[in-house]
Amino acid sequence: MANFLFIAGYLLIGLLLQRSRQFPQNTGQILNAYVIYVALPALVLQKIPLLELSTALVIPAVVPWLLLALTVPLLLWCSRRFQWSRSTTGAMLIIVPLGNTSFVGFPMIEAFFGPAGIPFALLYDQLGSFLILSIYATIIAAVYSADPGGEARRPSAWQLTKKIVTFPPFIALIVALLCRSIDYHAAVQRFIDSLAVTLVPVIMVAVGFQLKFRLPQEDRGPLVGALLIKLVLTPLVVLGLMWPFGLDQLVVQVTLLEAAMPAMISAGALAIMAGLAPTLAAAIVGYGIVFCFLTLPLWFWLVNQLARIT
Repeated sequence: MANFLFIAGYLLIGLLLQRSRQFPQNTGQILNAYVIYVALPALVLQKIPLLELSTALVIPAVVPWLLLALTVPLLLWCSRRFQWSRSTTGAMLIIVPLGNTSFVGFPMIEAFFGPAGIPFALLYDQLGSFLILSIYATIIAAVYSADPGGEARRPSAWQLTKKIVTFPPFIALIVALLCRSIDYHAAVQRFIDSLAVTLVPVIMVAVGFQLKFRLPQEDRGPLVGALLIKLVLTPLVVLGLMWPFGLDQLVVQVTLLEAAMPAMISAGALAIMAGLAPTLAAAIVGYGIVFCFLTLPLWFWLVNQLARIT
């Protein structure tokens, strides 16, 4: 559980730096740029070659994609209903469908279920969350990001394709897939690992630097909606979907808890880097991590209670 203390420490450092005059106002954007161009591609190169495809465990691999298909129409409806700005809509489409299924997810799953739950969590994260981040979130960022002048505009097909194929994590994904059968040299692997390990500290310091406890009025509604969808509605949907499979199965319980994780840190960084509602994006990630310490134990307790009576 030391990871949670680390997260709190990184956030606190970011909050303290926010109040220091030694760091310019755009420090958060600079840190996010490092993540997008260096740390996140390194994580892609580190994780993708470890994928082991199997038809035996489809539940944790399929559920994230199913949730994506259900969440996107809901968010688009909310955008029209509540008249969100284009920037807010893009940020919500990137952040809300993606959960923090690794850095928060892995230690939580091990704490609740022990080492036996980790393989299912890995499938959920690597075949679901991580691929969705690399493919879907890249496209959304390209479509909704602002132009150099600061105005959001719909890119042409060529501009969209160019943004996607030149996006560093996407390039890293293609390289990693092509090199799956090739073992990295030991020195190269250590170099990649050393860069990948900087991802969470840098992102969380950036989130802390940009986290505002007093949000603008227009961001408060989307923040509440994002937290309710991520921490309450999404696991509730998965609970209904998994009920026929038997709630006493470990794979079902792990899948439900992974679906209940707060917003993915990397998704928040991607939205901020694309200029999509950076204050809102940082708030969804930061507040989600805080509230998950309450909601995840409640979901774990509920699933166990239901498993005993079914």
